[in-house]
Amino acid sequence: MAESRTATVRSGFGVTMRRDAWWVELIPVVVILGAFTVYATWRTFENNYYEFGPYLSPFYSPLIKPKWWPLSPAILILWAPLGFRATCYYYRKAYYRAFFLDPPGCAVGESHPHRYSGETRFPFILQNLHRYFLYVAIVFLFILWYDAIAAFWFPSATGKHFGIGIGSLVLLVNIILLTGYTLSCHSLRHIVGGNVDCFSCVVAGGPRHGAWRGVSFLNERHMLFAWLSLISVGLADLYVRLVASGAIADLRLL
Repeated sequence: MAESRTATVRSGFGVTMRRDAWWVELIPVVVILGAFTVYATWRTFENNYYEFGPYLSPFYSPLIKPKWWPLSPAILILWAPLGFRATCYYYRKAYYRAFFLDPPGCAVGESHPHRYSGETRFPFILQNLHRYFLYVAIVFLFILWYDAIAAFWFPSATGKHFGIGIGSLVLLVNIILLTGYTLSCHSLRHIVGGNVDCFSCVVAGGPRHGAWRGVSFLNERHMLFAWLSLISVGLADLYVRLVASGAIADLRLL
């Protein structure tokens, strides 16, 4: 008589048949995203925009100081870009795994069993606002591009003259990475052409297909842009703050 064998699958937190070090990828998410969250929260409520020559700290751009608002003006600004990141499809996966451990990794046991309800209940139903945050984020791109271009024009006795400082390059690199992150967004890819079954059957199908291919190229690198732009915007704000406070000197290259 043949012996029958049955496999018993155990469930529980961290239980998995994976043999790789799946938990390693959670460490940089916790460190980098956690550090950025702490820094962004501190800068938001510090209530000091920091401005040096043509440089303006990106956390306080556009510079608004309404008399009717008693709190930090950054609160009126950062809700849009931070909302865009918080609802980002990639970041959801990252912080669900790293901070909520829900699940800790693919094919890894969760802390407790539960019924999957998707993002249909509060507060996670707010994740569906991602597309609308995208629209606002695009507006902020134009504002930060203006700041980056203005960072190359330094005040002088006769007006303004073109120049290049380390801060100019820092702000330029930052907006380039932020543009890459925004234009590689999954929602933007869907808006451009993801909902079209036949490009040759719609108005301006050729240009739309070209735009869709361009966004798709960027979309394949969305995770890279997500992390690089997160680091760059934090470092750009920190750089302007340090220069404006006199902690470091801005090196002029031209």
